[in-house]
Amino acid sequence: MTGTAPLHLSGITKRFPGVLANDNVGFSIAPGEIHALLGENGAGKSTLVKMIYGVMRPDEGSMHFGDTPYAPAKPSDARAHGVGMVFQHFSLFEALSVAENVALGMNKDAVSKDLDKQIVEVSEAYGLPLDPKRLIDSLSVGERQRVEVVRCLLQNPRLLIMDEPTSVLTPQEVEILFETLRKLSSEGCSILYISHKLEEIRTLCDRATVLRGGKVVADCDPRQETAKSLAELMIGTSLSFPEPHAAKLGDERLVVKGLSVKSPDPFGTDLRDISFCVCAGEILGIAGVAGNGQVELMEVLTGEKTTDNDAVLIDNAPVGRENTTTRRRRGMCSVPEERLGHGAVPEMSLWENTILSARTRLGMERNGFLNLGIAHDFANEIVQKFNVKTPGIEHEARSLSGGNLQKFIVGREILQTPTVLVILQPTWGVDAAAAADIHRALQELAKGGAAILVISQDLDELMAISINFAVISEGRLSESRPTGSMSVEEIGLLMGGVHSSVGKKGAA
Repeated sequence: MTGTAPLHLSGITKRFPGVLANDNVGFSIAPGEIHALLGENGAGKSTLVKMIYGVMRPDEGSMHFGDTPYAPAKPSDARAHGVGMVFQHFSLFEALSVAENVALGMNKDAVSKDLDKQIVEVSEAYGLPLDPKRLIDSLSVGERQRVEVVRCLLQNPRLLIMDEPTSVLTPQEVEILFETLRKLSSEGCSILYISHKLEEIRTLCDRATVLRGGKVVADCDPRQETAKSLAELMIGTSLSFPEPHAAKLGDERLVVKGLSVKSPDPFGTDLRDISFCVCAGEILGIAGVAGNGQVELMEVLTGEKTTDNDAVLIDNAPVGRENTTTRRRRGMCSVPEERLGHGAVPEMSLWENTILSARTRLGMERNGFLNLGIAHDFANEIVQKFNVKTPGIEHEARSLSGGNLQKFIVGREILQTPTVLVILQPTWGVDAAAAADIHRALQELAKGGAAILVISQDLDELMAISINFAVISEGRLSESRPTGSMSVEEIGLLMGGVHSSVGKKGAA
């Protein structure tokens, strides 16, 4: 069996204190196969991939390339065997050139004197053109991913691992990436593809292995499945997705007028004359490729950065110069993109993390003293209502999987019943079941009269829950339009910074 498979896993088991991350995992990837690895957050995908790439070693079991035993002690060993990996979060130095970054990510003996020429030839051959002399900070997010992919291709991979590769791409860039992966597959390179976007899996992949609780629970042809049936294989029970609701909009609750802010970060994005409003009962979705001003906009809206007083209004009250605590008193809650370090303090317990944002609205603080009983009760309520998997609220935030911590942070904000909620990447790295729960909770909050601003790179997410829709690109915001009034192609052009032909009669 191993003789026909570039990679064959048998009995792979990995334990951590109190957790069996991988339990007797075994499957094969055929030559030239695009093989999906699916599972909920905490199902064991990341641990398994780290063992394949040499970041950690299994406690039990074996891996083979063909008939040859494969046991990489470090990533350079994996690369020497022909295993390349493109991580979800890029490992690039912005002040260095494309060629310098490529060289840093390759084994020393694989770097040739003609590296610039190789980069040009390989990148153009696979439809991912790159200039080796350009600095990383001058590249778009899609171009940065090209650097990661080309770096792998220069090492003639037998197996390429892709971890959430389309989460930062426009629809047009996704198509280019898929064409590249299909070309690699046709040349015999195997691809292990990890994504929470189930329609992508159905479009691209030949086979899928499904993990649940660290075990392999299914092996299927995703083209014969639906997104719903794949999600149900992952969670082991039936799943219902939230239905779009007819919106009954009320008064304007969040208003932004002519907002222009210069980013203090030399690699950040300046905001340029941004204006929009979100009404009671409305979910306004803002789409955009990462690095186009989303974080800067979030900071100004929530009070982490102040601006002209009249540039931001909550229920007609100017709050541009007010801090985060004052805006919370006025009804605004928020969920940042970064879970650990921004949304939650890693070393603090779950109940302590409720105090960070809920002390003002839930009356945890009085005369300089904290009411810890309220914090404990609130943490338990979040865990129960948002189905957060944790041994207890005394456990540190960093002990939770990414998806469960996201549910806890989102629940912490929603259960404060804000009148305005600003949320950045609400389901980043979250599995289908958890994403459906978060979307349903956002819709219920909107039905109750809250104004919700959702900023996300996930077009499917925004199209599913937003009532109105806009695109941010290079610090500018497009006009808000009813969701469904633009094609995916038009949205992709806006995300890529092309505004001239979008929405005009006869435009593509």
